[in-house]
Amino acid sequence: MSVEILIIGAGKSATVLIQYLKIKAVENNWQIVLADGDLPTAEAKWNQAPNGIAVGIDINDAMARKALIQKAKVVVSMLPPSLHFLVAQDCLLFSKSLFTASYVDEQMRSMESAIQAKNILFLCEMGLDPGIDHMSAMELIDKIKAKGGQITGFKSHCGGLIAPESDNNPWHYKISWNAKNILLAGKAGAVYLENGAQQTIPYLNLFKNAPQIEIPNIGSFGYYPNRNSLSYMATYALQGVNNFVRTTLRASDFFLGWNAIVQLDLTNEQSIDLKENTSIKEWLEGHLASKQLNSLYNSLIKNEIVKNQFEFLGFHTDILLPSNLRSNASILQWILENKWKLAPEDKDMVVMMHEIEYQLNSKKYMVQSSLVKIGIDANVTAMASTVGLPLAMSVCAYLKGDFNLTGLHIPIHPSIYTPILKTLAAEGIVFEEITKELN
Repeated sequence: MSVEILIIGAGKSATVLIQYLKIKAVENNWQIVLADGDLPTAEAKWNQAPNGIAVGIDINDAMARKALIQKAKVVVSMLPPSLHFLVAQDCLLFSKSLFTASYVDEQMRSMESAIQAKNILFLCEMGLDPGIDHMSAMELIDKIKAKGGQITGFKSHCGGLIAPESDNNPWHYKISWNAKNILLAGKAGAVYLENGAQQTIPYLNLFKNAPQIEIPNIGSFGYYPNRNSLSYMATYALQGVNNFVRTTLRASDFFLGWNAIVQLDLTNEQSIDLKENTSIKEWLEGHLASKQLNSLYNSLIKNEIVKNQFEFLGFHTDILLPSNLRSNASILQWILENKWKLAPEDKDMVVMMHEIEYQLNSKKYMVQSSLVKIGIDANVTAMASTVGLPLAMSVCAYLKGDFNLTGLHIPIHPSIYTPILKTLAAEGIVFEEITKELN
């Protein structure tokens, strides 16, 4: 069987991508193989659709992995980022183009010249953030530059949140994507540019005193800066600006509780010895005692919001923890996956906004471009739509010959972002722009 598309990974973020490619496979007579480490999950997601099959795969089984990749024209990796390199090496070996929603890491970057030499395309950062953020930002930047504007400041905000109608816990948050990524967010601290000076914030201070931003038609949110924003100044050709930052949005109250979590060292990934039949309460009390954090804990829960948030997580309950958990981070992740779980009818929400300041004809302006996307339910989430659709659309565009770049790319080139943003708009993923003249 000739296979046009191999999708590896059928998790939460792959749901809408799979649905979209099912339809396009029939329209274009493409064959698809959907592979996952859990065969029942893959079979449920494929649901006996025409033009394809679901298979199980151990991604670490090199022979099985190579056999699947060798038969495909295009490979879509929806695996955790740490596993992309296994797939990428095989794609390079067999000259197959690869599409992912994850950041280009050093391993992927090390393959750049070999990818170009093979005359294939590795398109990465093709999801939401990174992905839609790059495309929508570059469209704005190129438009401003084309009319002679000089960009002086760039801020980009994005958050996977809970829709107002499903917001019913004191964290104002539920999980719509990889829980481990939520848990580890900010571990590297943050670096960004403010008033021409480089700013560095360590992890312990990242969630304190979060600045606020108003998103049109939806309300106010707090935000924290992401990783090293400065690396994207060259990517967006914005060297010389005074302000440059990329951030993550959360509800304002979220920062109070999460800062307390971080201060109490509950995201620590170091190995611990968890005895069988340990309750959440016993774990927390033992941790606080061993790290001499009881007085800090008592101080933090004087804040009524933090107290309610900790009570919601069941920190003082006798619920038993699985004995296979080996770190505070894994214990906290287990708790959050249970307490922040989307109910079947819950709707999530993706919010993004760019703020770009520029000068034109001796006047100063700021353009705000914002996106708000609300999910349908816990299965067809806004997160799955905004991560999966641009990736799926780029695969379709590539197979149809709508763009013919080769090499290692992210979607900052007009030949990629123009058709994909247009197709996204047809699916209801649309940005609204407001331009203001500044004093």
